[in-house]
Amino acid sequence: MADRDQIRKIQFTGKSSYIVSLPKDWIKDQGLKQGDQVTVGRNGSTILEVKPVSFGKTSGDESSNLIIAPEDEKSTIVRKLIALYFLNSKTINVKPKTGTRISPTHRIAIRNAVKKVLMGAEITADSTDGITVQVLINLVELSVDGAFKRMLSMAKSMQTDALLSLKEGNDELAQEVINSDDDVDRFGFYIIRQLTIAIENQHMLEEMGFKNSRDCLGYRVIVKNIERIGDHAVTLAQDAIDIKKPIKGKIMTNIEKMNNFALTAIDNTCLALFKNDYLEAENAIKESNNIKKYEDDVLKALEQSKNSEEVFRVRRIAENIRRIAEYASDIGEIVVNMNIEKVTKKN
Repeated sequence: MADRDQIRKIQFTGKSSYIVSLPKDWIKDQGLKQGDQVTVGRNGSTILEVKPVSFGKTSGDESSNLIIAPEDEKSTIVRKLIALYFLNSKTINVKPKTGTRISPTHRIAIRNAVKKVLMGAEITADSTDGITVQVLINLVELSVDGAFKRMLSMAKSMQTDALLSLKEGNDELAQEVINSDDDVDRFGFYIIRQLTIAIENQHMLEEMGFKNSRDCLGYRVIVKNIERIGDHAVTLAQDAIDIKKPIKGKIMTNIEKMNNFALTAIDNTCLALFKNDYLEAENAIKESNNIKKYEDDVLKALEQSKNSEEVFRVRRIAENIRRIAEYASDIGEIVVNMNIEKVTKKN
């Protein structure tokens, strides 16, 4: 007999309470111990659900130590810090190698990483002898879906503003696009951290709305695709700053049409993701392939240009936008994979 079907005897205690014991294996699986709290709620008229109040511990340590040496590269230290964040470490103690101190350069790099990259993390101690990073945010405060929607909205806004900076030759707007990339990355890292926790904890998996751990892996790939939209926006914004020459006329009009189509394709596949809709995902994949028509229109308008630098520049812009539509197709394929069982069962 499966654990969930074990028969337990109801006992009477006190004057008005009934008690029932919980299976030992279930307690261990949830990472619970004597004295921990659970919630008991009704699900329909005949079912009671028992859930841990906390979302439980994962195999990641609550507290982790990161030992750094004076010769360590800043990028290496930041990567290790991010890796520990992904492992659901609640406290990260950055300590210098025995006999050394944390250099000012390393301290600045760690502070910047915590501020710009690690969502919900704060530095609670900072000296040459050690830095303590505390992760305060949790699933209750910001759901995966909520974080993803905000991340998607920011990436799309970056892309739209990048196009506007190219059209107007607006350096200030272009720089703002580049600065916004850190915010998109913060949401991405937060989501990946939560997915890592969910894969190791069945209760959290269900709380996040995933059917199985396989869906978590698909969601992670989708998040990386949204991050790349922000990266393409940064590329276009940097182009506006470097060349300082607005793109105008029919060429720019066709670029804007191509960009609007690509972002609509992303919207359609993400909508299919939120609705877990196989057919919408299939339709969105087919529609995203029409990006070639819009790219051809851009290149056709470019035929009249006699400026080789402009030709190279516009071709590069069109390629960046085409990649976004390709990401939409990739996301659609993941949504299809996540929902294929619904279709086969129905058939």
